[in-house]
Amino acid sequence: MHQRMFDVSWDAFSALPVAEKTPYLMQPDGAPFHTLFAQQFDVALLGRLAALSNAIRQIAKTRSGTLFLQDLICHKRAMIYFSQPSSRTFLSFLSACQILGVQTGEVRDMATSSEFKGESKEDSVRTFSSYFDMIIMRSPEKGLAERMAWALSNSDRPLPLINAGSGKDQHPTQALLDIYTLLRSFERNGGLRDRTVVFVGDLARGRTVRSLSLLLTQYPNIRQIFVAPQSLQIGEDIVQALEAKKVAFHLTDDFHASIPAADAIYMTRIQDEWDHDKGESAAVDISRFTFGADELKLLKPTGIIMHPLPRRSEIAVCVDSDPRAMYWRQMRNGMWIRAALIAETFGCGKRIHDYYSQNL
Repeated sequence: MHQRMFDVSWDAFSALPVAEKTPYLMQPDGAPFHTLFAQQFDVALLGRLAALSNAIRQIAKTRSGTLFLQDLICHKRAMIYFSQPSSRTFLSFLSACQILGVQTGEVRDMATSSEFKGESKEDSVRTFSSYFDMIIMRSPEKGLAERMAWALSNSDRPLPLINAGSGKDQHPTQALLDIYTLLRSFERNGGLRDRTVVFVGDLARGRTVRSLSLLLTQYPNIRQIFVAPQSLQIGEDIVQALEAKKVAFHLTDDFHASIPAADAIYMTRIQDEWDHDKGESAAVDISRFTFGADELKLLKPTGIIMHPLPRRSEIAVCVDSDPRAMYWRQMRNGMWIRAALIAETFGCGKRIHDYYSQNL
């Protein structure tokens, strides 16, 4: 049973840097108990999850393999608790649970929750812990997933929490699927090292960019280029994190000049749901930060185009048919890597690998 947070108060835990929080989040075998931050995953664990994802997707291609997977943890139940709108992340987690036979419940509309009656989020989460074995949580509130994980670990029934998006700061499982997509894209072409990744769009408010940027620091010689209007450029905290790790990076607003060097281009939409004033984002000229037929001509033959979705007009539809467009595969990869994360959290990764080695 995970009880590591019993020996630290919330004030003390929340004040720790992420590196010092990580031991409280992990199980003795190195698998995550709570998944809260992109930074809690090192290269070894990322490789372990990628290998498990590959095994699960191969096993699931046959009826017998599908039945094996669905019997693994069919006695477990997961609450998908989303107080922030989502379709892709919700369906990805739901599908991941179904692959492993995990039964699910959901709250996606706060008007149907007791929070509508004034119940605190802490009490809501404690209530869910009475009925479920895992909570998968998405919230617009910064740091809420972290606070709820601490509360669960200090309850009489500790259970794991997966952060499916928390405020503007973290989206660790999106970063996992992004890394998994990069690993699969370059596995026959030198691997994820000595690469240039170009992030484009709303970088100031895009939590997917923040999480992936931090994860990429784990890999050797990954240069990061951030392309955005000044008002939407990447935050100073990420800049400081990259400087501390001596990662090569560059901030610019010249998209076309950045494309020829790119091994991966990570496009993002304008995050106007975070506007302080209505129409604030509309005042920003984003016409120079879109990807279409002209930009395809500048991208190297081995380069790839990614997007966390949903998109608006930042990628033209004509790009979809190009073999370098990875965003639809990227979305599907999310289902497999989330299944692997759930399997590792519940301790059945070895059984999956054993089945794979014996039957495939």
